[in-house]
Amino acid sequence: MKTIIEPFRIKTVEPIRMTTVEQRRQLIKDAHYNLFSLKSEDVLIDLLTDSGTGAMSTNQWAALMKGDESYAGSPSYYRFEAAVKDLMPFKHIIPTHQGRAAEHILTFVVADGHGKGKIVPNNTHFDTTRANFEDAEIDARDLVIKEGLDPSLEHPFKGNMDLDKLEALLASEADNIPMVEITITNNAGGGQPVSMANIRGTKAICEKYGKPLIIDSARFAENAYFIKLREEGYRDKSVKEIVREIFSHADGMTMSAKKDTFSNMGGWLAVNNDEWAEKARTRLIMTEGFPTYGGLSGRDMECIATGLEEIIDEDYLQYRIRSIQYINERLDAMGVPVMKPAGGHAIFVDAKRMLPHIPSLQYPAQALAVALYIQGGIRGVEIGSFMFGRQPDGGEKPAAMELVRLAMPRRVYTQAQADYIVEVFENLKNNISDVPGLEVTWEPASLRHFTARLKPLN
Repeated sequence: MKTIIEPFRIKTVEPIRMTTVEQRRQLIKDAHYNLFSLKSEDVLIDLLTDSGTGAMSTNQWAALMKGDESYAGSPSYYRFEAAVKDLMPFKHIIPTHQGRAAEHILTFVVADGHGKGKIVPNNTHFDTTRANFEDAEIDARDLVIKEGLDPSLEHPFKGNMDLDKLEALLASEADNIPMVEITITNNAGGGQPVSMANIRGTKAICEKYGKPLIIDSARFAENAYFIKLREEGYRDKSVKEIVREIFSHADGMTMSAKKDTFSNMGGWLAVNNDEWAEKARTRLIMTEGFPTYGGLSGRDMECIATGLEEIIDEDYLQYRIRSIQYINERLDAMGVPVMKPAGGHAIFVDAKRMLPHIPSLQYPAQALAVALYIQGGIRGVEIGSFMFGRQPDGGEKPAAMELVRLAMPRRVYTQAQADYIVEVFENLKNNISDVPGLEVTWEPASLRHFTARLKPLN
């Protein structure tokens, strides 16, 4: 049998409020053309993010009842810690309320009171990762391979770090580089995976220069499944074995548990360095909570522990990856320019190619995301010059790519809803030249894409 079906049954449903094109045109205007400002009840299919939006299993809901809310030494923490170490055997496991809190604490540790002049290379930093480093005046440097910057190019591991560039950077700036980071899968680069060979190669360069390697790990299981499918020597290995091998090459990790553990909230920082762990826990107590809860309830930690067992199920991962591929292939067949090959958690549409009449600094990806909402009530997110164009010095420059990310929540949407997404693009494609560019009318000092206001350029 070639047909891949959902490896679960739906037990609880949530109604969707249907809206019209005319209603959505007014709703997005009232939201100042920022999809983050929409009310979720005004969205038909919400693909803004896969973070914390997945459907929990019956086992996870049952685990919530075991949550122990003791301030210190909760048994829920020790179940959480054991589940993490079963896959990622780091010495110190430090819970946080979500991934960006782990990033913030890690930034505090590596900045060590003065980040100016320091550099942290990555294949591609995502928005909050970059913002945390830049807020500490650290230069967040992206070193993805050149193939990763061409959405139309087929390559099995477009998320890979450019090892030659990393070597050259460390050779010239080693004293200013406190750590090296790699993101799996590479979210800002189209959800593209990183090969085991590239992780090993990155680690070898780090060891040569005495630098720790940290993995931004939100979608580690999806990355491991891509390695199983695409990398020589891994076909017969289990996902669990691949995951453990990935983290054997790292000195630490940050994790948003809102992705690959099916949890609605949670995250952690894990390190082997005793000094880093001590500094991190001290900061944790100041900003998050005691080290055995770190801003999480016992219920959250029980949910994460169960999710870590469920995420490495290969029937689920096969369904997950194939569902993304299905939409990607149908859009590609109708001439919608998409990131190829399909990523692990989202469909990425190349707005630069789909809207060639809109210059980068009129935010073609944001314009396409707005048009997609008006046409079909689908909420995606821009990953382009609106998200990454504003520079630390206040200037602005075009991003390397102009993408619209349609992030699929885990275990939430059906085949019919996938087909609806394709149909909306088909209708939108017929009038794409009418989509206007946008300009910013107000923005905050950092992470502007979350709250900025825009208006169309008519």
